[in-house]
Amino acid sequence: MILNTSEILETINMIDNEDLDVRTITMGISLLDCIHPDGEKAAVAIYDKICRYAEKLVQTGEDISRQYGIPIINKRISVTPIAMVAGACPTMSPVRFAKALDKAARTVGVNFIGGYSALVHKGFGPGDYALIESIPEALSETELVCSSVNVGTTKAGINMDAVEKMGRVVKETAERTADRECIGAAKLVVFCNAPEDNPFMAGAFHGPGEPDCVINVGVSGPGVVRAAIKKDGQGKNLTEIAELVKRTAFKITRMGQLVAQEASRRLCVPFGIVDLSLAPTPAIGDSVAYILEGMGLEQCGAHGTTAALALLNDAVKKGGVMASSSVGGLSGAFIPVTEDAGMIEAARSGCLTLTKLEAMTAVCSVGLDMICIPGDTTPEIISGIIADEAAIGMVNSKTTAVRVIPAVGKQAGEELDFGGLLGMGPIMDVNPASPSVFIHRGGRIPAPLQSLKN
Repeated sequence: MILNTSEILETINMIDNEDLDVRTITMGISLLDCIHPDGEKAAVAIYDKICRYAEKLVQTGEDISRQYGIPIINKRISVTPIAMVAGACPTMSPVRFAKALDKAARTVGVNFIGGYSALVHKGFGPGDYALIESIPEALSETELVCSSVNVGTTKAGINMDAVEKMGRVVKETAERTADRECIGAAKLVVFCNAPEDNPFMAGAFHGPGEPDCVINVGVSGPGVVRAAIKKDGQGKNLTEIAELVKRTAFKITRMGQLVAQEASRRLCVPFGIVDLSLAPTPAIGDSVAYILEGMGLEQCGAHGTTAALALLNDAVKKGGVMASSSVGGLSGAFIPVTEDAGMIEAARSGCLTLTKLEAMTAVCSVGLDMICIPGDTTPEIISGIIADEAAIGMVNSKTTAVRVIPAVGKQAGEELDFGGLLGMGPIMDVNPASPSVFIHRGGRIPAPLQSLKN
């Protein structure tokens, strides 16, 4: 890759003034060789392997950041879905594995470790029931562990028995961590079409089809895209705006690939993918909502928001694919309400509603993300929210997810404050009409006709 002087100076400006960063270097580690019928031996093997493989991950990230002047915000680990390990030792609580993950993450110094997960889109296997039921306890007794459950795919349909369970699990997880702003629910994601190579938390896990160990990088730059539109977008039509976003995404992805390849070389671990996702932070300017408003919306949530987001998401993907043959993960635009300054403002004003966010998830990279809901929201309503999102993902052959935080003891209009990158935000109104009978029918919503592609 040959860069001219103007491109180097442009990248420096993006880093210094427009919040361009590598959001995460995530090491994926397979735990399949740690499976053992003796749960204690398996837990020890998990801890030992993570510490052995990730011993130099944090230091390597800091060294690369210092050498190239590129901010690398987080260093993280994803592991094989723990339900696959737990199935071999049914007499032991999976929480023991969560504590082993948490201890390993602390030892090597990473920000989070993901993979306390189960893949149940077509049914429950050995270990799945136990792991799902243990999630509230596991997330309340650990600090760095993140959890995810995949309840549907375009190919398999939606496991509604799992959807029903997850409504209860989300609610109980929030209740168990009510003294900490219900933080447990902020580390729990329910997916449809979950990618196996996602480097972003809380949904990262190391898929069973992945190699023994791999380096995946998530790069982010909402502020860069916003600045490009503000600087060069005046008077341009939407076709030209899409081209501008695409060119900007191209430049961001090249930086991410440089960091990923360098980390791979130094750690002697294969390079996996670059995930180019416009992942906002609560910092002013580092906002996806502000990009949409820069295109001409008075405020995020106005009519036209879904169309503007569709343009943005598509242009980001196209620019990333032009820059690297290893683009993967989620790659697009995230819309986590509490992590985006512009969305926080729009939600507080009432312009951005849960209904509008659901429509936006049909065209963005993920789904309903980091949304605070009233503490008295029933498990069945939470399950209904999950089912709706899974249906959007299943029918549109895309990843969708739900990460909602029931704010125990609080109502719409009040706020939760998680601090750091998780941010803060208002508790949003939820439709109180009950889907209880529908949810408790259980069974499976069959895969759509478009799943038959062979």
